[in-house]
Amino acid sequence: MAACTMTMVEKNAGIEVVIGKFDANVVFSEPLPPLPEINTVVGLKGQQHAESNQKGKREIGLGRNAVATCFPITEPDDNDESTGDKEAYMASVLARYRKNLLERTKYNLGYAYNFDFDYGALAPLQHFFINNLGDPFVENNYAVHAKQFEIGVLDWFARLWEIEKNEYWGYVTHCGTEGNFHGILAGRENFPDGILYASGESHYSVFKAARLYRMNCVKVGCLVSGEIDCADLRLKLLANTDKPAILNVNIGTTVKGAVDDLDLVIQTLNECGFSKDRFYIHCDGALFGFMMPFIKHAPKVSFKKPIGSICVSGHKFLGCPMPCGVHLTRLEHINAFSNNVGYLASRDATIMGSRNGHASIFLWYALNRKGYKGFQKEVQKCLGNAHYLKDRLHEVGISAMLNELSNTVVFERPRDEEFIKRWQLICEGNIAHVVTMPNVSQEKLDDFIAELVEKRSIWYADQKVQPPCFAAALGSQNCACKLHRL
Repeated sequence: MAACTMTMVEKNAGIEVVIGKFDANVVFSEPLPPLPEINTVVGLKGQQHAESNQKGKREIGLGRNAVATCFPITEPDDNDESTGDKEAYMASVLARYRKNLLERTKYNLGYAYNFDFDYGALAPLQHFFINNLGDPFVENNYAVHAKQFEIGVLDWFARLWEIEKNEYWGYVTHCGTEGNFHGILAGRENFPDGILYASGESHYSVFKAARLYRMNCVKVGCLVSGEIDCADLRLKLLANTDKPAILNVNIGTTVKGAVDDLDLVIQTLNECGFSKDRFYIHCDGALFGFMMPFIKHAPKVSFKKPIGSICVSGHKFLGCPMPCGVHLTRLEHINAFSNNVGYLASRDATIMGSRNGHASIFLWYALNRKGYKGFQKEVQKCLGNAHYLKDRLHEVGISAMLNELSNTVVFERPRDEEFIKRWQLICEGNIAHVVTMPNVSQEKLDDFIAELVEKRSIWYADQKVQPPCFAAALGSQNCACKLHRL
């Protein structure tokens, strides 16, 4: 490339700017500065703490992230192309990391992720940058996309949730939180002065959306099961009958796996004087929104009912190897806030701009491989294992609860944090939970119970400390404390 030889003098606000000759062959020759042997960490209160790597130990200052190790970035040597040392180093790091992944995957019981998948057939597509820019239903100028897969996935869920193709709009999201953001935004844009109602057991993203959108948010009480308390909902609706209602309905809460009674919520709205044109219901079905349609006696979550939107996570029950989700709403709702973007040659109706096209392909592949019957079998296995775990915990005298339509078993929080980390349990207050996903076997549950029983024999060995009462958190019928087990 020839060097630029133009010299130009410009005057801007009285300041002379000189642009001289530019030599394209000139590069910065200074190497990256060396890493200091001792780093300074600023704590929560501003104090400086020294980090030391002596004898393999690393001191963590206050406010430091809990992840205390990292894989450092190193510069290739000048002769690396011939020696291949850099490639060998990276291969060894990745091999150790893969071994660690295999080990940690064995012990995840708290997070609702399905590790039972095989997407080897999709490996050749990893060589492509696939970006589903803009509206899935609008073709734009960027041609390396997977919108044809995305719409196939959306049509499948439209059948599952009973809405006609010409009546819905949706897209494959980055995660369940984005689905919640979009559903609540659709409610706010259709009812700008509406009040958001959500139970205290709702996912934190619901309350985050309320803060981001500066919405008036009313928190509704819950039953012991974690389900929304419609008696409390009634009181709070009646206190605000002059404003439209935007409701978040949980199809499986995060901690207790409780399913809000959608029919009762709708009935409560009607009885409080809210007609269909004065409320918007978003259904957060991150995990169980995908499972409920395959359970015969479960109440239906369907667009035949007056709901506005529903979302699920693709990396949970479905088993996608990357965070993603599926969000559907009514087409009439999306028209309220979508805009055309000229340089995209598309419509802006999503939360994010660029979207992972690979996620749509993975979801499409999983849906095709398993189909309705395959998912039905997996739901049956998950629920069966959940009942197995709950019954075993009760047999060994451990307080535990299982909601009827759930695969989330809630039990007393273990006293050992190392045990919690080992099994990657989700804890809140004095309770913890295990989610029996398709990759969780009864053998794994037996190992977990055996280790938990062994640990409890140590925690409560001297009889001076007794397991606490869990009646308030789990219900007296599920509590195994000394008072309730008599």
